[in-house]
Amino acid sequence: MGGDPTFIDSRIWADGTWSAGLRVCPVRAGPVGNVRSVPTSPTLAADQPPAATPADRRGRRADLTVVLVAVALAGWVTSGLWRDPNSRVILVNASDQALFEWLLAFGGHALTHGENPLFTHLVNVPDGVNLAVNTSITVYAAVFAPLTYLIGPPATFLVILTLNLVATALAWYWLLSRHLVRSRLAAGVGALFVAYSPGMVSHANAHLNWTAGWLVPLLLWAVFALRRPGRWLRGGIVLGVLVAVAFSIAAEGLFFTALALGVFLTAWALHPARRAEARAALPDLLRGLGVTALVAGVLLAYPLWLHFAGPQRFHGTGFDPVIHSEDVAAFGAYPDRSLAGAAGLDTALAPNPTEENSFFGLPLLLLAVVCFVTLWRAAGAPRRATLVALGVTAVVFSVLSWGPQATWDGRRTGLVLPFALLDGLPVINAALPARLALVVTPVIGLLLAYTIDQFRAEPPRGRLGAAWAAGFAVALVPLLPMPLLTTVRPPVPEFITAGTWRQYVSPGGVLTPVPLTLDVTPDGQRWQAHALAHRQGEFRIPAGFFLGPGGPDGRGRIGPPPRTFDTLMDQAGRTGLAPIVTEGSIRLVHDDLRYWGVEVVVLPDEVHGAKYDLDEETLRRTVTALLGEPQRVDDVWLWKVPAA
Repeated sequence: MGGDPTFIDSRIWADGTWSAGLRVCPVRAGPVGNVRSVPTSPTLAADQPPAATPADRRGRRADLTVVLVAVALAGWVTSGLWRDPNSRVILVNASDQALFEWLLAFGGHALTHGENPLFTHLVNVPDGVNLAVNTSITVYAAVFAPLTYLIGPPATFLVILTLNLVATALAWYWLLSRHLVRSRLAAGVGALFVAYSPGMVSHANAHLNWTAGWLVPLLLWAVFALRRPGRWLRGGIVLGVLVAVAFSIAAEGLFFTALALGVFLTAWALHPARRAEARAALPDLLRGLGVTALVAGVLLAYPLWLHFAGPQRFHGTGFDPVIHSEDVAAFGAYPDRSLAGAAGLDTALAPNPTEENSFFGLPLLLLAVVCFVTLWRAAGAPRRATLVALGVTAVVFSVLSWGPQATWDGRRTGLVLPFALLDGLPVINAALPARLALVVTPVIGLLLAYTIDQFRAEPPRGRLGAAWAAGFAVALVPLLPMPLLTTVRPPVPEFITAGTWRQYVSPGGVLTPVPLTLDVTPDGQRWQAHALAHRQGEFRIPAGFFLGPGGPDGRGRIGPPPRTFDTLMDQAGRTGLAPIVTEGSIRLVHDDLRYWGVEVVVLPDEVHGAKYDLDEETLRRTVTALLGEPQRVDDVWLWKVPAA
């Protein structure tokens, strides 16, 4: 995940001109990444701005084309939700969509009410939830708070998801076209591939953190800019702010980017052709990184304390790294939401549809290798250092993504892999190894861009050019993204939308839906998000969809450890079989409700089961057996819980 540091802050353009910020002057382009001659004394046109050249106009048209394609592809991928943002939901990951909608509503509410945006007692009463160890997207919640209040959390979620895809394409295009390659076509192909790669489209299934891929090229640019003499102070401040923003949106992605940069820069600096340059740049780089650590440390002091030492913290996620690792065969497979997938060439090699982190297809893997060899043969020693660093980065992260034990085509081989040595380390034990494969995507994007850039400078002749064009088409066309699968979810009940709940719940009191709120039954947080975003006030809920303590060996788990009431509700709703109710179970249920401080229990006519359908009638009969006959209020069944 990186580019050639020698290109950073260069002014190499696709039209073969050089700009020093004064006047555009022609140059003779040499091999990719080099300039054979540059005018030594550009003339300052002080009296009037320079006129736009035909090359400038072509560049602007290319820029506009990339913007339009990026917007069109983002709209295409998310088109199922745009049909009705408030009623439609991503089919394969309704749970995470509901969570991010709640995070947007809560973050905006915390900002406008002076509450802590990183810890809340609105869910998981009485213990609360440490959002610093969850994916809290704090920056997004704050920046988009006005929009959340204006159009609601579901629509705001969709706007951010769509903008993430567009911004990722444009950020990579900016880095490539302004700093790494001369050809706008090369930059466009590389950027659009990264932004709409199988991994990115897969995570577009409701992951607002992982689709924020626009952060990566900005971080790369800021790190490489530190090598510029005398710019370490300002560069360190800029990078520190970027690190703080990235941590607040996608901490896991920031961690992976840092690891990838470490591998890339180490391999690059150790190459004989780059050692002298690396030694010369090292002092400024270290000074800049020191400033970065200071700035980011100040901005993130409280979040980091809360993350590692605050209440409701945990170690590790509780997800099995063997299950959540990339199948080796998945690198050559096709993803579900692609043209190849629509043609029936997809597989079931991912742990779930949101984790198709590689899935490049065999033709693209072969094309990447051929691009690497072609670039290597044409490169001098300095450029080969970059290619070596890219290759090492791709291999290291591919192997690490296979997890602690290799899996081939769905079968565990028993072969122990390097990740097994790292899994017990702090921070790493909270990462899912399969996601490390995402680092390979920008490497392939860079190889594609570098190769096209070289061919634009020195086009292959005759049939060889046609063969290359065919190779790119065969590799990339099957990966064209398809729209995300969506479906209709039950609306938030009128009992909530009309504000009727305030007649039954004291300010800041506790309401619980049945079943209780979890990842598979996210109603409670959806209702709470609506109330917060529409300024109705606060009610609290037991349980919730979050990562918290309570897993084996001090690791985390989704939601709190189960109690009697939520266990009975889960059995009734999921199986359709009413549990046997005894005096003992009634007593335990009442103890649970007193522990949570619940004032009312609410059952809507249609429960949103994110993974499976639920039996509302069996739920009603079970709660009635435990708490007595309900009231009918608006469109819900309601049971009042007597005060202790």
